[in-house]
Amino acid sequence: MPTTHAPATDPDQLVPAAEQSAVRTLLRLWPYVRPVRARWAGAAAVAVVASCLSLVFPIVLKWIVDGPVTDHDPGGVWLGAGMLLALGVTEALLFGLRRWLVARPLASVEAAMRGDLFRHLQRLPVAFHDRWASGQLLSRGTTDLMVVRMFLAFPLTFLIVNGVTIVAGFVLLIAQDWGLGLVLLAPALPLMVLCYRFESTYASAARRAQDQVGDLTTVVEESVLGIRIIKGFGRHRSQARAFRDLSHTLRGTELTKARLLAGILGVITLLPEMALGAALVLGSVQVADGKLSAGTLVAFLSTALALRWPIDSIGFLLAMSQEAATATRRFFEVMDEPEESEGVSAAGAPAAEDGAGGLRFEGVRFRYPDAPDASEPVLERIDLHVRSGETMALVGATGSGKTTLTALVPRLHELTGGRITLDGRDIGSMEREELRTLVSVAFEEPTLFSASVAENVLMGAVEADAAQLDRALGVAQAGFVKALPDAAGTQVGEQGLSLSGGQRQRLALARAVVGSPRFLVLDDPLSALDVHTEALVEAALREVLAASTALVVAHRPSTVLLADRVALLSGGRITAVGTHQELLRANAEYRHLMSGADLQREDDGPLGPEGKGTR
Repeated sequence: MPTTHAPATDPDQLVPAAEQSAVRTLLRLWPYVRPVRARWAGAAAVAVVASCLSLVFPIVLKWIVDGPVTDHDPGGVWLGAGMLLALGVTEALLFGLRRWLVARPLASVEAAMRGDLFRHLQRLPVAFHDRWASGQLLSRGTTDLMVVRMFLAFPLTFLIVNGVTIVAGFVLLIAQDWGLGLVLLAPALPLMVLCYRFESTYASAARRAQDQVGDLTTVVEESVLGIRIIKGFGRHRSQARAFRDLSHTLRGTELTKARLLAGILGVITLLPEMALGAALVLGSVQVADGKLSAGTLVAFLSTALALRWPIDSIGFLLAMSQEAATATRRFFEVMDEPEESEGVSAAGAPAAEDGAGGLRFEGVRFRYPDAPDASEPVLERIDLHVRSGETMALVGATGSGKTTLTALVPRLHELTGGRITLDGRDIGSMEREELRTLVSVAFEEPTLFSASVAENVLMGAVEADAAQLDRALGVAQAGFVKALPDAAGTQVGEQGLSLSGGQRQRLALARAVVGSPRFLVLDDPLSALDVHTEALVEAALREVLAASTALVVAHRPSTVLLADRVALLSGGRITAVGTHQELLRANAEYRHLMSGADLQREDDGPLGPEGKGTR
């Protein structure tokens, strides 16, 4: 199983991310927000107007207290009450309008980001997917993008709205009484210092929590997909312990976040409340001395109370902003990974020269991208020529690099050195779409998708018709399909686990041959079949191989006997090439690999009575 990516488990990797500017990180969302900027800006403007309306309430109250109340005018009081009611209804309607304005466009932003992430994942090299746990990728495409959408819809808007409201409110306070206004402003500097320190600390905790969610998602996904193994080996308790341990770790991180948020919220609430209390005492003394009107004091206190929520929410909005910045970093960690290098069109490539046709490996060298520089290459100086129309069996001990070599042909991995040609054309200069149309593959592990049998098989050639589908199923001896409830239209379920291993392998083989490809790369395609089915598949497969240039990884003599020649891969190098019997006679390692196997068909020659040796 792939290991969890470093940021999910290595605390040292979190420090640089925490020190990055949250503003700079969030600005990377602009290309996604740009298409909806007008509607979002309109929603923010509506919210600013609605919030600033709350500052009109104290002005009306001042007029009521200093006017109708002082003059004992009931009609004026009712008029003031009507004005307050109208202001409240208008404010509510404006906030509702803001919500309506942002809902649809921000949902489209989330959808666009998720679509880009999925498309990018499809274009990333296999080496990337080998390094990253699927749960980490899944959490980035779901939870993280939901956090980003929520940030754009609420915290970002209200950071602007509350900022404008606080500034406007303090202008009103200073205008009403500059001395009391300065008292309320006194906590501003210590609050800014505390918020700055809170941001960096909370960012680290938020990163840990989101990475731990990815780890937890990985455990859940692997446990569901591997439920047969878990049950078969009675490992449900150990899996439950692993899940519980990760859950407790995540719980601890979430509690750390809660403590940090509680601390900053407590301070943000306490300091302004103390300042408000001091202003109330000083204002009351001034009213008693006749230096301040009662209406002005009421208006002053009402304005201060109107600013209470915008100030108290600062900690909460900063916390959500940090979580959104962390989610954005995690999103762009994947998006910044380089995609597979795309070849240039080879329309002008020279025609194949004599002897250059077929599949040729020339000085091929390969080392995995994340391998240490001092490590030995997996493959070194591979020189091999599979002639046009020939089938070459690739034989070697476990770990010798057979699967890696076959993965180089469709460019699932990029060569470290050398080149591979198809009919004289360098695959490095070919468009991947063209290359993968010419080359069809069947992997040792038959992967199926949650789709119908036909959809799974036709992934090998989407333009194939029903006749080609039936032919491919026939070659793979997949007659069991007719007995399924809806025949080829039957849904096979996630990973194709509703089918047996042999059935999945036969469908994977059918997928490889359905389009009658020019080049075939088969990685031990018959390993899960019983001997009788294997014999039937081999007989049908010979006809397909006769029309293709094929490289077949083989572990059994029965598969080797499908080939014209055999290449022995040992220690990352091709050490011998010849027919099956030539290698049996001349190569001790090959004899060892084939020893103990059923070689009864040797008497019929290297290819059996229906072999291709007569071509």
